[in-house]
Amino acid sequence: MVQTTRATTRTELIINGCEAIAHACRLADIDFVTAYPIRPYDGVMEAIARMIANGDLDADYIVADSEHSQFEMAKHASAVGARAFVGSSGVGWLHAYEAIAVTAGLRLPVVAMVGNRALDDPGAFGVEHNDALSVRDLGWMLTWVDSAQEALDTVLIAYRVAEDHGVFLPCAVAVDGAFLTHSEHLVTIPAREQVERFVPRYNRGGFVLHPDNPITIAPQVDENWLMEIRKQSDEAMRRARGVIASAYAEFAPVFGRDLGNPFIEEYMTDDAEVVLVGQGTLSTPVKAGIRQLREGGQKVGFVRLKWLRPFPTEEMQTSLSRFRAVGVIDRDYSFGSPYSGGVLFNEIRSALYPTGGALAPPVIGFTCGLGGREVTLKDVREMSEILLRTGRGGKEQQATYWIGVRA
Repeated sequence: MVQTTRATTRTELIINGCEAIAHACRLADIDFVTAYPIRPYDGVMEAIARMIANGDLDADYIVADSEHSQFEMAKHASAVGARAFVGSSGVGWLHAYEAIAVTAGLRLPVVAMVGNRALDDPGAFGVEHNDALSVRDLGWMLTWVDSAQEALDTVLIAYRVAEDHGVFLPCAVAVDGAFLTHSEHLVTIPAREQVERFVPRYNRGGFVLHPDNPITIAPQVDENWLMEIRKQSDEAMRRARGVIASAYAEFAPVFGRDLGNPFIEEYMTDDAEVVLVGQGTLSTPVKAGIRQLREGGQKVGFVRLKWLRPFPTEEMQTSLSRFRAVGVIDRDYSFGSPYSGGVLFNEIRSALYPTGGALAPPVIGFTCGLGGREVTLKDVREMSEILLRTGRGGKEQQATYWIGVRA
């Protein structure tokens, strides 16, 4: 279906999350992409390869000998001024970890997709978030999406934000394996003219690596300058919040679609007593479960976190402090962490701590849906019952629960 709007033409296609990411790369007119096959990311490299073969995209496409090599090549391409895209999944993401860490340290605005998948061993092709979460403290911006449309939109926003001269940080777009990478959605593909208005050409300015611009890349500074360089990355991540907000605000006038709050999505929260919080595609079963609970008179809502780095501390405090209890659903694990909770659970508890003593709602952690296991309506009911009991003054015996585990 082709629809015409003011001076632009957009197309609607039924495509999966991997194909949506590939269309975003085409529209952003990437210069360089690498490939090394690993499920469930490999659908992106296959789609981009078809686009190049069909003449729809002009980009250098290099098949690497490993995940480490492909991230190394993307890093160097970005340093010389090429708009670079790369991606992986699960243990492939970890195999590239050295290059991934260096990309952030060198302030290179590579955009990567993580097709979330359980880490080996034991392995599973289904979704867990620990692969992407491994970079949360390195200087990578990190965002989760819950639809193919949001995947396409967010890649465009990622380039817009990462390549901002006040940011120059890489960005990982996390896409839940199978549930989103390989499920099909109706997606609006914007016109190239719209994207060109929204995403300016990549320009490194005086930081481009070129024979005519002799600069040092990857210096060994030891104790003399390391803290100062780390502080510069900290300031860039702080500035990224404002750049993200500006990008979302400017998205609607260009594309004719309002993406809402840049950092969080609220669902049925206006009169909610308690809320569940999560990220990625678990939003679909949780929203369905909440609708059922509402039919029974139970006032449960849902808050979806869009960006984990930079973390939207103020937005989460404002939103979550309104409720009697908060339940955080982690599709990850953090063994040995405080209260044996997941990563997101501890991030949110930390964010709510300064809201003030008795005013801060109790936070319960739920580990659920690991390895691609479904988050079922029964699971949503069980978590909600625990929350409602807590919010109405009940005393929970534990701070965290594993949901859906067989006895």
